Amino acid sequence: VQLQASGGGLVQPGGSLNLSCAASGSVFSFDFMGWYRQTPGKQREFVTSIKSTGYTRYADSVKGRFTISKDNDKKTVYLQMSNLKAEDAAVYFCNAHLRPLGELGFRVFWGQGTQVTVSS
Repeated sequence: VQLQASGGGLVQPGGSLNLSCAASGSVFSFDFMGWYRQTPGKQREFVTSIKSTGYTRYADSVKGRFTISKDNDKKTVYLQMSNLKAEDAAVYFCNAHLRPLGELGFRVFWGQGTQVTVSS
């Protein structure tokens, strides 16, 4: 199973950007998928997640501005980011807690990062 993130780029403060992360390979079931972000010299921090039930969680810093959603058929999670601020600039990583087909347990998978730059 691999996670492929896409959609990063340069956006002006106050602008919007959408990220997506697709899981490829044989997945038996998902527990949750989500997003983290990381800036140089800092630890990776939680941004948002969505469970298989649809329950969502957000970091306080992004509540009201970011929206996570998923498409089960496409095994894809989306992150809509609006009213972006300079402090949102980071490398964004998607992750998923899932059970690969043929395995008995759930594991955490990470995608490669996608750069989000917020600058005028």
